[in-house]
Amino acid sequence: MRQSTVSPAGAPCPRGAAARGPPARRLRHPPPASDPEAVAEFEQTNDPAEPTNRRLYAVHQGIDSYVLRPVAVGYRAVVPRPVRTGVRNVLGNLRTPVILANDMLQGEPRRAGDTLGRFLINSTLGLGGIFDVAASRFGVRGHAEDYGQTLARWGVGEGPYVFVPVLGPSNPRDLVGFGLGIVSDPLTWFGQGAIVDGLTYGRTGATVVDTREGLIEPLDDLERSSLDSYATLRSVYRQRRAAEIRNDTSRATPSSAGSTGFGVGTGEPR
Repeated sequence: MRQSTVSPAGAPCPRGAAARGPPARRLRHPPPASDPEAVAEFEQTNDPAEPTNRRLYAVHQGIDSYVLRPVAVGYRAVVPRPVRTGVRNVLGNLRTPVILANDMLQGEPRRAGDTLGRFLINSTLGLGGIFDVAASRFGVRGHAEDYGQTLARWGVGEGPYVFVPVLGPSNPRDLVGFGLGIVSDPLTWFGQGAIVDGLTYGRTGATVVDTREGLIEPLDDLERSSLDSYATLRSVYRQRRAAEIRNDTSRATPSSAGSTGFGVGTGEPR
């Protein structure tokens, strides 16, 4: 069975970035202090629950192989690219309240101004966010922020690495941030009834499909080039997350990579 990895939590692997050498040792328990090299490796991976995480990763692989990836591939094949771009733009626009709150909580007035300006422009001239007029006409590009990043900027440690099926790679800090993002999203509390519930579920489903569609090539590349896709995914996720916390825009990552807390809607579908 073909293996793949995904999710709103899936961490992308840039082309050629996967490990091609011998796979890293699987350290299931803290090594003895007499082996400093093993201790350093154990601390670097930050994965004390690796056996359990690998089992959860295997469960995720099955879900992805039979459900998530086929749906994403079908979505790309059936839905024209301009429509998929519009969907991605709308999803990004809907995340504005969470992104703006975290810009302000991190003391980033300029980024907060960009976020607010993009929302006003795209919600009006962009017809509810379908068109990214702020970027195409005014050069104001979007960015992702979330409560996990804010907690990191406030000095909260990430905790041990965890893998959650469908959500993907994460850690306790980002899982808390993910929950805070849901609770603080105004759309979570807006209205009630079957119509509102349908829109909420529709948004969630669109986010999952859009995110997975944006990760088809990166994750396929990871599977082809890595001897241990679990270890490679873990490494790339942690490196990318560190770059996002630093607001390092020089690190190219698919904008739709929306792990536990990551934003969507700032890039073009293929």
